[in-house]
Amino acid sequence: MTDARKPSVLFVCVHNAGRSQMAAAFLTHLGGDQVEVRSAGSAPADTVNPAVVEAMAEVGIDLTAQTPKILTTEAVQASDVVITMGCGDACPIFPGKQYLDWKLDDPAGQGVDAVRPIRDEIERRIHGLLIALRPART
Repeated sequence: MTDARKPSVLFVCVHNAGRSQMAAAFLTHLGGDQVEVRSAGSAPADTVNPAVVEAMAEVGIDLTAQTPKILTTEAVQASDVVITMGCGDACPIFPGKQYLDWKLDDPAGQGVDAVRPIRDEIERRIHGLLIALRPART
């Protein structure tokens, strides 16, 4: 991002109950007030996946108060970067946005042992995203 305002990132997956929740939580946790974070789903679940909540608690991030949210056109328009995680063509495309598609296993129906490697991969990608979002120093 080259302007002075903080960048905004939207994470999108189908149910907004696993991958996008973990990604948003890591970016909020690691990015602090340097980035605006949103997450949404094209067909949101009723609750965040309990195995995801447990896996994130293991790394000190509490997702118990989070709820899945519906993907809106407004959320996409308000974001600089839109990161999709298996939502297919459900995400609207707007010019001037940066779109990334992260291929990650779906934690739906999985236990915490299966969620941990997904969580760790998301955290690794968030570290890289934070580096990419840093404004260029002149």
